[in-house]
Amino acid sequence: MLFNGGANMRKTVKLKDQTEVLIREMERADLDDSHAFFRSLPEDDRAYLRRDVTKREVVERRISEIESGSAMRLVAVADGRIVADGSVENPAEEWKRHVGELRLIVGATHQRKGLGILMARELYLLAASAKLEEIIVKMMRPQKAALSIFRRLGFREEATLHDYVQDQAGRKHDLILMRCDLEALWQEMEDFLASSDWERTR
Repeated sequence: MLFNGGANMRKTVKLKDQTEVLIREMERADLDDSHAFFRSLPEDDRAYLRRDVTKREVVERRISEIESGSAMRLVAVADGRIVADGSVENPAEEWKRHVGELRLIVGATHQRKGLGILMARELYLLAASAKLEEIIVKMMRPQKAALSIFRRLGFREEATLHDYVQDQAGRKHDLILMRCDLEALWQEMEDFLASSDWERTR
């Protein structure tokens, strides 16, 4: 078990438009709300997700991974609704125990408001507390906005596997693997937040 949990992380953040959002650890009680969040995503956003999270049993499996210690998941909550979901996952293989995989998706209503970078910062802190050394992200080539964000955070493209994965509609796409060590990721995030015009936390 890599992630022991128990930190009970809860933090209120203020976005660029001054709206407040609570970032906290995902709980089993979030099952229905998490399922509703994923079902509310535009079809274009869901198309490139690794799993079909419109299925309740898939969302339940994600929560079980928290309980097994193989993943740490955060949700952002506004007006009683989940508006973003992020995680750091660690493979069971011993030879990759120093590497975590970051996943992050922000709902359409809260995109371009700075929530993604604030979620990424909290996920970084989770990775650091678990003594991970590197973070990787995997995405399909059409996810241009995500690619741009992670490049700004200091991630570099390490490999491209051509036509390696299929989206939810069965279309093949290149899989892009990006990597960043934790120290570089922290510096990029702090520089980004320092130059931004919103209050991060309170």
